[in-house]
Amino acid sequence: MSSELMKYIIVYLISMFKFVGGPAFGAAYDLSLVGIAFMTTLGMMTSVLVISFFGIKLRAWVNKKYKQKRKVFTRQNRRVVRIWRNYGEFGISFFTPVLFSPVIGTLLIIALGGRRKKVIGYMLISALFWAFTFSLLSDALLGALLGI
Repeated sequence: MSSELMKYIIVYLISMFKFVGGPAFGAAYDLSLVGIAFMTTLGMMTSVLVISFFGIKLRAWVNKKYKQKRKVFTRQNRRVVRIWRNYGEFGISFFTPVLFSPVIGTLLIIALGGRRKKVIGYMLISALFWAFTFSLLSDALLGALLGI
């Protein structure tokens, strides 16, 4: 397997769990902006699809297995509920790449009662927007640091 392909696969895998990491690694590997954005979007959407279809079962299994008490009224929880009340599925989808990981953002929407079709659509729009935004920013920052 070529080293160029491995770099794209690494960007894809990182983006599945931490969205911002994909563009950062892609810029560090000096990959094309469109390629970085595509692989970052693909990575996030893989997580979104898996969690959308298996998230409720996964959450029930984790709750049953670990039976942990969690704080209900934390600052983070209040922020998520405020975003949900004001903007719904679109709001959490839009802020997921910035505030959460794709896994956490999708789980939040599913747990709060979001519809799978809307989750997938809104997450795709968000992923495309943020992938290109972060790819451009990462490339510009790396260029500024290296003096290119």
